[in-house]
Amino acid sequence: PKDIMSISWPKQVSSYWLEMPRQFPKISLSEVDESVRLLAEKVYASVLKEEDTKDALSMYTVPEDCPIGLHQDREMEMLKEIAEQYSEESTKRSEGTYKLMGLIGQGLRESISKYFGSYTFSEDYFPKGPECPLITLYDDYEQAAKTLMKALFIREKYSRLAYHRFPRTTAQFLRSAENQKWNVEDEILPDMCPCPREGEDPYTTEGIPDDLNYSLQMKDGIVYVYDDAEALKQQQPHSLPYPDLETFAIDLSHVLAMIVDGPTKTYCYRRLNFVASKFYLHEMLNEMAELKELKGVPHRDFYNVRKVDTHIHAAACMNQKHLLKFIQTTYKTEADRVVLEKGGQMITLKQVFDTLAMDPYDLTVDSLDVHAGRQTFHRFDKFNSKYNPVGASELREIYLKTDNYIKGEYFARIIKEVAHELEESKYQHAEPRMSIYGRSPDEWESLASWFIQHKVHSPNMRWIIQVPRIYDIFRSKNIIQNFAKLLENIFLPLFEATVNPQKNKEIHVFLKYVTGFDSVDDESKHSDHMFSYKSPKPEEWTSGENPPYSYYLFHMYANIMVLNNLRKERGLNTFQFRPHCGEAGSITHLVSAFLTADNISHGLNLKKSPVLQYLYYLAQVPIAMSPLSNNSLFLEYSKNPLKEFLQKGLCVSLSTDDPMQFHYTKEALMEEYAIAAQLWKLSTCDTCEIARNSVLQSGLSHQEKKHFLGANYLQDGPDGNDIRRTNVAQIRMAYRHETLCNELSFLVEAVKTEAGGTQVE
Repeated sequence: PKDIMSISWPKQVSSYWLEMPRQFPKISLSEVDESVRLLAEKVYASVLKEEDTKDALSMYTVPEDCPIGLHQDREMEMLKEIAEQYSEESTKRSEGTYKLMGLIGQGLRESISKYFGSYTFSEDYFPKGPECPLITLYDDYEQAAKTLMKALFIREKYSRLAYHRFPRTTAQFLRSAENQKWNVEDEILPDMCPCPREGEDPYTTEGIPDDLNYSLQMKDGIVYVYDDAEALKQQQPHSLPYPDLETFAIDLSHVLAMIVDGPTKTYCYRRLNFVASKFYLHEMLNEMAELKELKGVPHRDFYNVRKVDTHIHAAACMNQKHLLKFIQTTYKTEADRVVLEKGGQMITLKQVFDTLAMDPYDLTVDSLDVHAGRQTFHRFDKFNSKYNPVGASELREIYLKTDNYIKGEYFARIIKEVAHELEESKYQHAEPRMSIYGRSPDEWESLASWFIQHKVHSPNMRWIIQVPRIYDIFRSKNIIQNFAKLLENIFLPLFEATVNPQKNKEIHVFLKYVTGFDSVDDESKHSDHMFSYKSPKPEEWTSGENPPYSYYLFHMYANIMVLNNLRKERGLNTFQFRPHCGEAGSITHLVSAFLTADNISHGLNLKKSPVLQYLYYLAQVPIAMSPLSNNSLFLEYSKNPLKEFLQKGLCVSLSTDDPMQFHYTKEALMEEYAIAAQLWKLSTCDTCEIARNSVLQSGLSHQEKKHFLGANYLQDGPDGNDIRRTNVAQIRMAYRHETLCNELSFLVEAVKTEAGGTQVE
């Protein structure tokens, strides 16, 4: 139906950002249009039944089997659009369309005039036409604009509550839609610990805040904070925004309904095509001017701009040759060292290899067998087995674990060697993922102790905690009894370290260098449960079935959000939520991440939904893409949408994922950039723009970003770009900013027109 998304925005959604103290704005089911809920359930049902959702969710997706044909199609489409704008005959045929452009088109006219000179558009250029086609067209446009604006308001709400980033430009247009003024004082940013200065001890326990001795209790899968035991008894929690599952399910339903709404899909598809064609035109007109601008920048080129590997797993952060050399070196120097304990028996390194019937000197990278190949394509189970060198779990236990008999010493030494290579390169940084499984609350203490004991800190590394979605495995082994226990084991120690840092000194020190959380596992795994407000509470989830992706994401986001608010109150660093999302599986994963994530890794499935792709563009949600990883697991390199996303203006960065499995050289990140640049013929400006995006997306501190990108990096457009540091042309930055402003202005114009009761003449 036409009005499925036409309900008014709840007052607390649009004005909550002015309210202090910060509370979670709740919505009840009575406020929700029944048709929205039904449409959302239909989307979920189609996924659960494994129906062919291609027609419903990606009716505009065209397989890119013929890149030359696709290139020609885009060129023809762009030339046709230009011809239509200047043809009297086509103007007469498109009376209604151009009249609509007349309503919203001042920004478009200015944009066109920049490319075609100082041509004066008279009002006769937008002639009057029959009312009926125009009214239908305008109704569709208005509906699409309202739904998109609503989605942006929802993301802004969740981003601000969790101290995630939200782009200034988009926030300014949202305030404009409410007839309010955006102020820089209202901007909320993550709070990251700066890197210790030279000579400072990164592991010092001096200056740790005092204990507060608050009481903590997990309720409905979320940790609640109480000022004292009496407040806990009275159930009067400390003033923090505690999320509500029902409200989240309702907000999720709005966006789910939107992605299958016909007019919204059509509008988003056309706008995405337009910005892609517009970039092609920009390249033709300005490529040489951009190159000339870059050549004039002293002491700056692609090699010495900062790049951050925004998605890399610590257990595979070294290449296969590096791991092989390390194994051979340890065998040569420490063959008689006890490295394992099995059944009370101590086993030396030599005995381990004797048991495996192999000599480390005879090993090659091929016999090590950690590299992904053709056999791993769409076989995540085979890919996971590649983490076992020579197929032996014992070697993984010895070399790639932190909680083994030797207390993770070998793993720490490998990581420190990788960190040393990054420090030597100076301009490369990484954010390795370390695992916390949720089996036991002692995992945090063990990991923090490993970090401090082996002095793993590096100025070129920040750490992200990944939580594998493997509740079903722990439940089947009777390690935990319900999903709430998993959440408690993961998050309660963090709250305790925040409330009482003096009692948890090692965890407190380690958390200074942790910038975020990730949710990982095979996304293509099917779940039979439909996430909704009726979903069982985590305490009630006692079955052996694994909860769905959206269920995991909500409960991780909810705890991170409460934790960030508590840590901000204490003057401590905050965390970002950066899940793996859109690599495979259902399109609904990307909807959940749009609400909850600061940024995502992969995002391949955005190609299947024009609405979500356009929303990720408007909200400038950062996406860490790994084409070489995808090439071995889910998507051939030539079909990877990274270049397409970059052209359209999505905030994409390049990352390695697992160098041990996918890369050959010592500098895996440079290998990733080199292959992308060669295959897609990326310009220097393109690669430097991707590198700049990686720094923005990363968990580096505000001080470091100012140093790497320029003092005004928080500003959008050319004003926020210091070409002397980023090597990104000001022409490119101006183009990106103007294009985004143009797209947002269309939406705001439609909302304001409807609010003012203006009629189309």
